[in-house]
Amino acid sequence: MSTSVRVQQADFDLSQEIAQLRAGNPKVGAVVGFVGTVRDMNEGLDVAAMELEHYPGMTEKSIVAIVEQARARWPLSGALVIHRVGPLLPQEQIVLVAVSSAHRGEAFAACEFIIDYLKTEAPFWKKEDTPEGARWVDARDSDETALDKWATKASTI
Repeated sequence: MSTSVRVQQADFDLSQEIAQLRAGNPKVGAVVGFVGTVRDMNEGLDVAAMELEHYPGMTEKSIVAIVEQARARWPLSGALVIHRVGPLLPQEQIVLVAVSSAHRGEAFAACEFIIDYLKTEAPFWKKEDTPEGARWVDARDSDETALDKWATKASTI
């Protein structure tokens, strides 16, 4: 299985990244991707910009571990995670999670699993610029709740 994890300031080209993920592997029957973007509002406040920080080396290691957990659950052909850091504006791309597999069911489940864990387990720090000033943002309760479903699904998948 090919795995690529990148943390970068530069934007990414979705078409190019997906094409590269599936290139040269005739066993791939499904590619599922998720692109997260910056919203202009969060928790009832306008967001003019956000800044993402990370701990180089530790962050990538954490993301690779998440992908490995997905790989242990589902037969994947490939996985790609690109997470941007630095200053970002509303509508800009933040993250790409894409997986390939022989069948769509595994690809959908693995992609959702990776993004759910990425939102809560990967060491990123997010600061938003709002009319009330800058504020650091924690993971939402809904992000934590999303992890619970994987604990209960572990025995059924």
